[in-house]
Amino acid sequence: MRWAVLGGCAGLVVAGAALLRRRLVSVTVTGHSMLPAFEPGEQVLVRRGVVPRRGGVVVVELPDTRLRCWNSEPAGLGSPREPVTERQWLLKRVSAVAGDPYDSRDAAAGRVPPGHLLLLGDNASVSFDSRQMGPFPVERVLGAVWRRL
Repeated sequence: MRWAVLGGCAGLVVAGAALLRRRLVSVTVTGHSMLPAFEPGEQVLVRRGVVPRRGGVVVVELPDTRLRCWNSEPAGLGSPREPVTERQWLLKRVSAVAGDPYDSRDAAAGRVPPGHLLLLGDNASVSFDSRQMGPFPVERVLGAVWRRL
């Protein structure tokens, strides 16, 4: 009887660990766009599939910066089972969510469209973000930064 209980608990631990691996992802910060909040080389734990409110930090898939678009299917919220290691990711702060007003140098003032976020780096002088790209699709967001490792 004791072995059956322990075996059941071990199965739950293994299942729980597999579930956590799908929900939590470790990401290494690269670049200087989020200084001083996050430094290059720092590791953060990301809650996959979560988008924070304004002021929160997300990990979003890097688009082709020259074409300002993505050349592949989403690996973020749009496809939670896609492997993430082959993609390049950015840390950015959520500046505005769908429906919020925004003003852009390159386009007329408007509102963030449904299914999109305005994302900005804390260090504007070196950040590729919504200032160049416009609103980012939510489906390209991997998740919200939960904590530092």
